[in-house]
Amino acid sequence: MNQACVALAIVLFAPSVSAESFRCGQWIATPDMSVEELLEKCGEPTSRTVETVDVYGHSAQGGRIRTGTSTVEKLTYDRGSQSFTMIVTVVDGEIRGIERAK
Repeated sequence: MNQACVALAIVLFAPSVSAESFRCGQWIATPDMSVEELLEKCGEPTSRTVETVDVYGHSAQGGRIRTGTSTVEKLTYDRGSQSFTMIVTVVDGEIRGIERAK
């Protein structure tokens, strides 16, 4: 399995990529929020990337088979020079993780 598939499997099947949270105004953004709630409380991200990726499973013959696609979004919140930039990973409409930008 190539590195991209392994990374995608981690994103898709991990309960949360990261347990980070961040403050936006008077609110705290957490991985258990809905995307709608995040946008309502924190506003539109500074930048957004969207990628459609293939999802693979195992076939009955022991090989890999494409089972569908997933939409992976990265929402970047640049919170100024005094705070870390935060990246929210959204897979198929659900927040899967929040992490500090590297």
